[in-house]
Amino acid sequence: MHVLLAASPGGHLTQLVNLRDRLPFDIGEATWFTADTPQSRSMLRGERVVFADPAPPRDWRAVLTNRRLASAACRRFGFDAAVSTGASMALSALPVARLHGADAFYIESAARVNGPSLSGRLLTRFPGVRTYCQYESWSDSTWRFAGSVFDCFEPGPVRADLQIDRAVVTLGSQEGYPFDRLVVRLVEIMPEAVEVLWQTGATNTASLGIDGLASVPASVLEDAMAVSEVVIAHAGVGSALSALLAGRHPVLVPRRSSLGEHVDDHQFQIAGELAERGLVTTCSPEELTLEVLQDAARRSTVRSTNPPPLTLGR
Repeated sequence: MHVLLAASPGGHLTQLVNLRDRLPFDIGEATWFTADTPQSRSMLRGERVVFADPAPPRDWRAVLTNRRLASAACRRFGFDAAVSTGASMALSALPVARLHGADAFYIESAARVNGPSLSGRLLTRFPGVRTYCQYESWSDSTWRFAGSVFDCFEPGPVRADLQIDRAVVTLGSQEGYPFDRLVVRLVEIMPEAVEVLWQTGATNTASLGIDGLASVPASVLEDAMAVSEVVIAHAGVGSALSALLAGRHPVLVPRRSSLGEHVDDHQFQIAGELAERGLVTTCSPEELTLEVLQDAARRSTVRSTNPPPLTLGR
C-alpha cells in the first residue's frame, strides 16, 4: 500500500508518528504531508515528505492552498489510503485523497477528551471520510473508538530522592500564544545550579535572564529529556508525548484561554486525562514549587510491551 500520512506540526504530527506502527494495515510506502518546521524535518528525517505551507489555526486561505498541494501529491503518487490526526492538514488532505480514490481515516487528536475539534466536525460532512476518536467515553455511530496514543505508556518505578541537575522546559512552538506565567514562575523557583534547556516558543524571555529558544529540533529536545531529571511543559499533546517517550513523568501546566495563552482550554482536558492514568503531575503556575518538581523527578514512565493495534474499519 501507498499511504498518505497528514498532520499539522506539533502534537498532531507527534501523535501520527507514534500511531503509525499501530495502523491495522501494512504500509508499503509512506508519504508525509506537513508544514516545514525544525520539528518536522527532525522527526521525519529519511522519510518522503511533501511540505505544505504553514497553516495557523483557522487560517482558511492556508487550508485551500494546502488542498491544492495535497491534490497534486495525490495525482503524483496515487495513494491507497490517507490517515490524519489533524488539524488543518487533515482538512486539506483527506477530502482530496478520498476524491482520488483513497480510503480516508481521520483520528481525532488525543487533545480532544470530550468531543471533536472544529476540524473533526467539518470532516464529518465529507462523504467517505471515516472519523475516529481516542476516547471511548464520547464514541458513537459517527465517531468510532480507535484506541489511544497513550495506551503505549504506563507508570514506571519510583526512585529514591535525587538531586535535580538538569531540566527541560518546553512550551511548544505555536506562534501568537506566549506563556509568561509559567516561565516567570520557573525562573523564581528553579535553583541556579540546575542546567535548563528553555524551549519557550512565543514567550519573550529577554528580561528574565535566561536563554530562551523559540524552537528546538525534535532530536535535540528528545536527547535533552533523556538525560534530564525533570520535564516541565505546557499541556500540549506533543510535549507530553515527547516527555513520556523519554521515560519521564512530566509536570504539565495547562494554558488558560481567558489569559490569551491559547485558543481554548483543551489543555486542561489533556492534563486531566494523563494525570488520571498516573503518567503526569499537573498544576497551575501558582501551585508550582520546587517540591513538585522533585516529586516528579522521582517518578518515571515505561513503554507498554504490546499496545493494541488501532481499530480502523476499512
